[in-house]
Amino acid sequence: MIRYCLVTVTIGLGMAFALKAAEPAAPAVEVPYRLIGTNHIMVRAKINGRGPFNLIMDTGAPAVIIPKFVAQKANAKPNDKQWADFESFQLEGGLKVEKVRARVEDIPQIEGMNSMPIAGVELHGVIGYELLARYRIQYDLSRDKLVFEPLAFEPPPLVPLGGDGASAIQTLGPIVNLAKALFEKPNYATQARGFAGIEYEEKEGEVRITRVIPGSPAAQAGLQSGDIIKALKTDTIASARDLHKALAKATVGSKWRFTIIRNGQEQEIVVELGKGL
Repeated sequence: MIRYCLVTVTIGLGMAFALKAAEPAAPAVEVPYRLIGTNHIMVRAKINGRGPFNLIMDTGAPAVIIPKFVAQKANAKPNDKQWADFESFQLEGGLKVEKVRARVEDIPQIEGMNSMPIAGVELHGVIGYELLARYRIQYDLSRDKLVFEPLAFEPPPLVPLGGDGASAIQTLGPIVNLAKALFEKPNYATQARGFAGIEYEEKEGEVRITRVIPGSPAAQAGLQSGDIIKALKTDTIASARDLHKALAKATVGSKWRFTIIRNGQEQEIVVELGKGL
């Protein structure tokens, strides 16, 4: 009887896994990122339709963590245990994440990085394990996007840490405040990176446009899938890395002259960059 039950359960599990495998996989999404001055990976997100906010990706953090001032801007109201449920959470590139909650708590490390300033941008929080574990993430630091592929995986519930771990972290607060006095007030009034709206690949020594996002500045200017990019302004483009480095300097509203090869003919197309998220 015991053996029969085990066989039955095994068959049942096999059927469950077969059914699970038959479900269509959710499409992967390319998410733009920035490698900031501290070599952290930063992505931009809208919370409850507000933002965008600059968030560091950190699997060492247990969950999404945002400071109190960010929660106020995003209209994310924490409960009596300082957890807030987001009505919506969207990463730049179009990745919408369901059922996101965040810890609302001031983060000494973020305060310190913003005060000194060593990141080069104002930071607004951290994306931690509870959210990142839902995806298979492809990191390729030679490109300007990360690939997020949804997984059929629900991270285990968070377990409160014992001991004095939290209080030890908070002791960094006085050190951060001391560091603030040693540095000038940071100026984050910088222009956002411009958005062209193209995807590209390097193949056989050429950089070719593989997709032009409908309605994007590139589409409006006339760039097409299949165009070979030979130069951007005065910069020769010989590799995908060359194009990535050139576009990293582009700001919203700036005009960039693309020299392309289409049907064997060279031509120039000027694209006025717009906003991303």
